[in-house]
This record gives sequence, C-alpha cells and structure tokens, in this order.
Amino acid sequence: MKKKKILIRIGSLRHGGAEKVLVTFLKNLPKDKYEIDLLLNLYSGKYLAEVPDWVNVLYLNKGEMITTNRIQDIPRKAYRVLYQGILKKFPKILYSTILKNKKYDVEFAAIHGMRDEILNSPITTSKKIVWIHNDLTKTEFHDYTDEEFRKFFGFDQIMVISEKIQKDFEKLARNEVEKSKIVRIYNPIDTEEILKKSEVRSRKLEEKDLELETSKLKPIFVSVGTIFPQKGFDRLLNVHKKLLDEGYLHRIQIIGDGYDFENINNLKTELGVEETVDLLGFIENPYPYFKSADFYILSSRYEGYPTVLFEAIALKKNIIATDVSGVREMLMDGKLGLIIENSEEGIYHGMKKALAHPDFFETYQKHLQEYEMPFELENSVNSICKIIDS
Repeated sequence: MKKKKILIRIGSLRHGGAEKVLVTFLKNLPKDKYEIDLLLNLYSGKYLAEVPDWVNVLYLNKGEMITTNRIQDIPRKAYRVLYQGILKKFPKILYSTILKNKKYDVEFAAIHGMRDEILNSPITTSKKIVWIHNDLTKTEFHDYTDEEFRKFFGFDQIMVISEKIQKDFEKLARNEVEKSKIVRIYNPIDTEEILKKSEVRSRKLEEKDLELETSKLKPIFVSVGTIFPQKGFDRLLNVHKKLLDEGYLHRIQIIGDGYDFENINNLKTELGVEETVDLLGFIENPYPYFKSADFYILSSRYEGYPTVLFEAIALKKNIIATDVSGVREMLMDGKLGLIIENSEEGIYHGMKKALAHPDFFETYQKHLQEYEMPFELENSVNSICKIIDS
C-alpha cells in the first residue's frame, strides 16, 4: 500500500499542551501507513526526544527560543524573524529547498498560528487540515476578527478540541458545506502512561517531600503549564499571599517554564512568598507531583481545552478550575471538580473553600472514584486518521 505523504507544521516542540498532544498523536500512528515530514520553525523543545524515529524532522532555525531583548541576542533574533518572514511570503522557496519539491497528500497546521503557512502552500492538490487548540474569541487573540476567523474556512477540515470552540466556528459558517468542515476531536490522552508515570519517584521529589514534612506546610496546590500570562500564575500567587495573610497555611507548586518565568519569580519575591511557593521549572514527568499534591488548581485566563485537567482527573485529584473553555465539558458541569469564576476573586474563593472546608470536596472525590476515563487515545488517533485518509 502506498504511504500517504504528510507535512505537519508547528513552531517548536517546547513544553506546551499543543506540542505534547502532537507528539502523543505521532507516537500512536501506524508508521506503515504514513510518510511524515514534521517542519519546525525552531528546532527546540523538550518533546523533540519523544518524536518517533520514523518521522522526518525538518526545521527553519536551530537553537533555543530567544525570550529576552539583550543586545547580544538581537542580531540572531532579527535573522530568525527575517528568514521565517521571507519563507512565509515566498513559500515556493521553502518548498523547493528545505522540502525538496515533495508533493504532499496532506498538509497539516498543528496549531492555529500556522494557518497562513499551510493555506499559502504552492501545492494546490493537497488536503489541508488545521488543529485549533485555543479559544480565539478571547481578547488575548485580538487580531482574530470575524474576517480573520473566516480565513480558517479555506481549510478542508477544521479540527477543534472543545464544544465552545466548535460553536464559535459554527456561528461564522455561511452554509452547510462550511459547517461540515468543523469537527470536534478530543485531544489524545494516554491514561495508562499517566498512571504508570505517577508511580515513579525521583530523588528531587523525595527531597521535596522531606522538606514539606519538616515545614508542615500543607495542603499543597499544584499547577502545571507553560509560564506565560494566559495561565494566570500571577493571580494564583496574589491569592496565595492574601490567604497566608489571613492565616490559611498552604503551599503552591508550579511546574513549567516559559518566557514569563522571570516575572513570576520576581512576583514571588515581591510578595515575600519564597518559602511557600515552589517554581519547579519544566519537569519531564510531573505526575508524581500531581499524586502527592492535595489539590490541582487551574488559574488560566483562557484555554481551548485544558488537557492537564484530564490528567488530574485520571489521578483522582481534587480540582479547582476557572470557568474557561473546555472546563465545564471536562468536569461534567461541576460534578468532578469545583468550577470558579474566571477572576482573581474567583480563585480566592475557590482556594479559601478548599482550605476552610476541605470536607466540601468529598462529593467530588466520590464522583471521581466512580468516573471511568473514556479511552480518548485510541478514539482520538483513529478519528484524526480517518480525516487524513478520507
């Protein structure tokens, strides 16, 4: 059987949700069916090592992401922007050089930011697919006017990851043909891998457990995500300080890295909470930290479909989550966890409830213990393969 030739484009494989989901998808694809070129703008990221060896990884630039404006970094940063800009404006150069004039059957934008790169492809015969992981109606995506939204209908298939995003696109569809392009597919989650990894104990975690035992700073609220404003870690730290001042002892653990790490670290110092907040950076296996924490807290300002909540559900954690896209679906309208107002005040009331009335979460625990995780991995991978193959 002739293999389908597929081009997948994404910025990098840094430690974000969309990147993790893409790699999980690639790891579960049948290699005898597809020939895949994965083109990165930047050859960088923690998930590079997890890409299957049969996937051909290509890139425009190599090296770590430059997140500062230091004088010594400006020439390299400017070169990257200019080089990527030229290839975006003149895609035939990219396709004739790096991509060696390969004729792809399918071209796949793994994130919404690769929309124009795929739609402007000189290959007119390929099937074009986009994967939308974010709620583009939020003010943070102010460039996405209705006109910009409409451009996504240039794809043959628009894959969305939540009911909220699906409805947003359906509102803008002008006819049944456009509406039929929108398909909701939940992110592939490897539940078995999560449970298995949660049992692994590292020396770093053992030391942290010992430190917590000595300090008696309990309960622990853990949060995982790329450190940038979307995730609301600044709000989480402000609430943490306020509750400490009111006499509610607890600890915050934040796992992740990103361009806002330094700002959050500085805020930790400004608030005087160095002893009660652990900024742990990127950890390849965060699941033992999930397991040892008392609560999982999602403080995000916006999301598409926060996959991390499924991980918390799989590990039966008490959950507190801001009311962002995907949360009501995942938490079954509040049956599996506490859904709070998407504000600093909402986070405050949610955490205070957990600290003042921990027994309030017993009902959630009962439902979590009874809840059977749907086998999303196989279903999701099969659904995406069906789109590719049709």
